[in-house]
Order: sequence, then C-alpha cells, then structure tokens
Amino acid sequence: MTEKKLTRRQALAVTGGTVSAGLAGCLDNFPGGDSSPETGPLPEPEYGDPDRTYRLTATESDVSVASDERHDGWTYDEEYPGPEIRAREGERVRVVIENDLPEETTIHWHGMVLDGDNAMDGVPGVTQEAIQPGEEFTYEFDTEPAGTHWYHSHVGLQLDRELLGPLIIEESDHHVEYDTEETLILDEHLPGEPRVETSSRNGRGMGGGFPDAPPAVGTLVNGQLPREPTHVDVEEGERIRLRLINAAAAATYRFGIEGHELLVTHTDGPAVEPVSVDTLEIGMEERYDVVVEAQSPGRWPIRIRPVRSSTPPGRAILDYEGSDGRITEGGIGRRMLQLTDLRSTDSQAASEGTPDRTVDLTLSGTMMSGDAWTINGQTYPDADPIYIAPGEHVRFRMVNRSPIRHPMHLHGHQFRVGDVLKDTVVVPGRMGQVTFDFVASNPGGWFFHCHHLYHLETGMARVIRYEQ
Repeated sequence: MTEKKLTRRQALAVTGGTVSAGLAGCLDNFPGGDSSPETGPLPEPEYGDPDRTYRLTATESDVSVASDERHDGWTYDEEYPGPEIRAREGERVRVVIENDLPEETTIHWHGMVLDGDNAMDGVPGVTQEAIQPGEEFTYEFDTEPAGTHWYHSHVGLQLDRELLGPLIIEESDHHVEYDTEETLILDEHLPGEPRVETSSRNGRGMGGGFPDAPPAVGTLVNGQLPREPTHVDVEEGERIRLRLINAAAAATYRFGIEGHELLVTHTDGPAVEPVSVDTLEIGMEERYDVVVEAQSPGRWPIRIRPVRSSTPPGRAILDYEGSDGRITEGGIGRRMLQLTDLRSTDSQAASEGTPDRTVDLTLSGTMMSGDAWTINGQTYPDADPIYIAPGEHVRFRMVNRSPIRHPMHLHGHQFRVGDVLKDTVVVPGRMGQVTFDFVASNPGGWFFHCHHLYHLETGMARVIRYEQ
C-alpha cells in the first residue's frame, strides 16, 4: 500500500476535540434538534491560490442525442455531458459558475471530500445559498481523493435536465498500468421535463405506489443513442482504462463488452486490488474504472442494459484501428462483480473495530399516498439532523423496508463497506441491509441521501451535523 500525501489544506488544518466514552453506542438523533435545513449560519467560503481555474455557464441549450433527435435542455457551456474538469491529485481547483438559467442552481462535486471546504459542497440551504439567475459563484477545493468523479446540479430535478459533467483527478502513482483512457458517462434519455410520478409497478401489485421518475425512452453513452453510438478507438495490444460514471437519475446499469473481460481497478475514485470479471452493475452515481486489454481486433459492442427496467439499452463501440467496419459477433461471460470481491489498496485501519457511535437507519416510503420516501419515517427537510462528534468512528446500519433499491451517498467523507472505500453504496430492496463505517474527520454540515433523484426530491435525505 502506498502512503498518501497530505493536501495543502490538510497540512494546515488543526483538528481538536476528544471523543467522550459516554457517546459510544448512541443512536442517530438527539431530541429537540431543529429540523430546518437552514439551521445555523451557512459556512463561509475560503479562497487561496488555485493551481487550475475553470469557468462554466449553466444555460438553456439545444441537446442532440442523434442527428435526427434533439430536445431543449439545460447544460454547462451548451455541452452534454458538460466539459471535463481535470486536475492532478493534491492540486487546488477553482471553478467559477455563472447562472444563465431561469431559476436558481448550484454545483456539487460528487466524490470530493472537500476537507475544510464545507462551503464548496453545493447543497442549497446546507452549505450555501443557491446561485440566483444572472449571478455567479466561485467554488474552490483541493482535489482529494484521486480518481473518477463528476459534478452536477444539486437543486431539485436539474440533474435530469443534463446539468452534469466529468471530474477527473489524476493519481500521483498508478497501481495498474494502461496506455490510453476514455470516460463513458451512462445516462437515461428523458426528452421531456423531469417530474415526480407515482409508479404502481414498483409497488408490485401491493396497492398504491411510490414516487418515481417518469419513464425514460432510451439509454445514452456520452450523450448518444445506440443508433449513432460513441466510438472508443483502440489499437491492438493496448491497455485502455475506461472510466465509467453512472449519471442517471433513476437507473442501475449492467455493463459489459462483447469478447473482452474487465479488470476492475477503482471504485468511486480510490484504487482497489484488480479483479477480473465479465460484467458489473453500476448503481446511480457510482463509478468504476476498468482496464481492458485490446487483444481481439474488430468492432465490438459495449453493452449497457438498464436493470429491472423496460427502457431500451444503450451501446457504444470498441473500435480497433484497421477494423473493416462490421460489428464483430461475440458474447459477454457470466462472471459478475460482487461488492465482496473488492479490496481497497489504501489502509482502512481507522474505521475498523468497534464504533463509537452506531446510527440505525430504516429506508422506506409512504406507498399508499405515493408522495414520499423516508429515513426513519421522516422526510427532508422536515427531518432531524444526525449528530456526530469530531474524531468518532461512526457506523451507519441501514435496512431497506421498501421493494426498491436505494443508492445512498454521503457527502464530505469516504466510508468503508466490507473491505472497500466508497462514497455511494446500493442498499437492496425487500429488507436488504448494508452497514458502513467512517471516521468523523471533516467538521461541517454534510448531506446524506438516496441518489435516486426522485427519491431525494420526495424526502429521502438527512443532514449530518458535527457537535460543537
């Protein structure tokens, strides 16, 4: 395992406070907590001397997903996906965002820990005031952890209007060699306006229904439909790193490449011990990096199929130099990645052993009325904060009493689930259970929520607050 370098902000930070033994085993919510997301003053932004500066404009634009199919959308710099933001590990990045939309907006830097930079997390009412139309805001943060991440709006259903883009942080040291790389952003094709619908199919005939997304009409890879697919160009003998980002609001995807195996090397940014599989499932907002050895010349389909959905699948093409233009016939093997296959290369000692505080969380919904998703029976913003203390080893124990899977995302921290570090984990439906641990090392107010956008929109979220 390699020793990680401290960022400049970590080197300057002073941590304080000791963990009281009396806190051990405490439950999540303290009585009398103010449930308003605006509790207390918003954090003050801090600015320094950035290594890289970007500018983005959130604007209304024409989105083309094929030469004969376009729709009105909201994008960054009139691009979908938005422009790539790329930096080296440990650098400080500044991004100035101008809001040219007809309503307020923010940007969340999904995967960034933002140690000491809580004001840059992009959650309106929790870390900042939303950016009003015609105004701009400057985000600035240290690039940690390295790996494949992304950025997106954190206001309402704006993510499903195409306000998203890749955020790539290059590692100082590579634990797996590769020759070239490509980022593949997986998303739903929703040409109409996003809106919350009640889905009876999710209730599976039990009466009533749950809040859900409108039905998508296709699956996109880098903003393209299968009839005009994205091409990934390779030369025979190359090792190509594919950075996979599930940017969908409401879809889990199964990914595989005909005639090729996948060497899984990273998840949610950080490195894992390499694992060879044929296919993997990638939940909403998760990221996986895979290395593919280009040993089979031709033009091979890259398959992206929505899981438990009637939405048409997506496709890209792995295109070898010198291929004759015909699609090569092949197949995808049965070895599917399991969470238990993954082992982080970084030390997890700090989050091992007995936790100081255990937080029990029940994920559910009000099916009969079809209007809310809940955590412990409460819907955000009318929900109690979850309190933790600096330095604590915290454990979240989640049980899912709904029939629907929930991709749960914790801002400002990485957590240990099994033997791997992640920031998003899928809790299976029908009494599925997932436990994760993390160290409370980043004070501030942080969002914890389901990243199914329509579950979040109807209440499945909490604010994590550090005790003073």
